Amino acid sequence: MTFRDGLLSDCRVAFAYASGTAISDQLHRLGAWVAAIDDAAAGDEQAASAWVAERLPLTALVFDARSSFEPAGTKGLQKALERAWITARAVATGALIGADTPGRLLFVAPPPDAGAHADGVRAGLENLARTLSVEWARFGVTAVAICPGTQTTDHELATLIIFLVSRAGGYFTGCRFDLGSVDAGGAFITAS
Repeated sequence: MTFRDGLLSDCRVAFAYASGTAISDQLHRLGAWVAAIDDAAAGDEQAASAWVAERLPLTALVFDARSSFEPAGTKGLQKALERAWITARAVATGALIGADTPGRLLFVAPPPDAGAHADGVRAGLENLARTLSVEWARFGVTAVAICPGTQTTDHELATLIIFLVSRAGGYFTGCRFDLGSVDAGGAFITAS
């Protein structure tokens, strides 16, 4: 899929976790300003809020749980969901709520084969996105969960993320996007 140059020139994206380096590079190539939230800030409410305050304005958060999720036991499940909430709250309350432009929260879940609790993280991020889409709708903040399949590539994931942080993606909120579910001309995506 080809996007026009400068498509994301008005986007300032906070990206939590480094597994999406290829994705953040593609966002940057289309004109987005992208900064990675370091692991220490993502795990601490005050540090996350300070990180956001130093980088205002922001228009979106991409929380990539693929690298924050540790499949060894329920602690990995808890860590991924806590960090998703900490970063989402910090970005939303520090940058998106009260902003002049709509804001986006995107939660990328681990693939289903990432471990025994991967489905729990996927369901938790979907629930978080659906809940925040209702709670923060009045502030113009949208929230979606993206659930890659076992064969989903970073390119496929980046294509969806680019669309969702663009102006056109603002029509989607409270959705779960399942990549790898239905053949859509080379990309497998369903939304529910």
